[in-house]
Amino acid sequence: MATTIDGSASVTINSGAVLGITSGTAVASTSGTSIDFTGLPSWIKRITVMFSGVSLSGTAGLLVQIGAGSVTTSGYVSSSAYCGTATVGFTSTAGFLITSGGSSADLFRGIVTIATLGSNVWVSQGNLSRGDTYVWVNAGSLALSGTLDRIRITTTNGTDAFDAGTINIMYEG
Repeated sequence: MATTIDGSASVTINSGAVLGITSGTAVASTSGTSIDFTGLPSWIKRITVMFSGVSLSGTAGLLVQIGAGSVTTSGYVSSSAYCGTATVGFTSTAGFLITSGGSSADLFRGIVTIATLGSNVWVSQGNLSRGDTYVWVNAGSLALSGTLDRIRITTTNGTDAFDAGTINIMYEG
C-alpha cells in the first residue's frame, strides 16, 4: 500500500481518500439565530467547531446540530456542565449542548470536536471558557440517518440572536 505526501500536507492513501485538515470560512456571529456550514464532503471523519468571543442577545445556551440532507433537531444524547464557583449540569436531546445559558454579556471561547464512530454515529466533546472563572465542558452522541453534510450552530431557545464574535469549522478525513 503506497502512501504519498505532497507539499500541501495532505496524505493520499491507495484508496484515493485524501487526508488533511480543511478550514471553513470564518463567519461573524453578529446576527441571526443560527449559523450553517453546508455542502460538507462525505469523507469527513472529524469536525472542529471554533468559537471566539461568541455572545447571544439573551440567556439561551449554545447548541451544535448536525445533519444529513437537513439539520437533525432530535435524538441527541447530550450534556453540558459549567465549572467555577459551583458545578451545575444540563442535558439536551435537540442538539449537542455546548453551553447551558448565561447572560447576554457572556463571551464564549473554545472548541467542540465532533467525530464519527462509523455507521453515521457521531460523538462530540468540547470546552468553552466564558472569559472569567467559568468553563463549560460538554459531550454527546447522535446516530444520523445518512451521511453527514451539514452542521448548524444555534441557540437552545431558537430566538436569542448572535450579537458578537466569530465561528469557524475545520474538518478532516
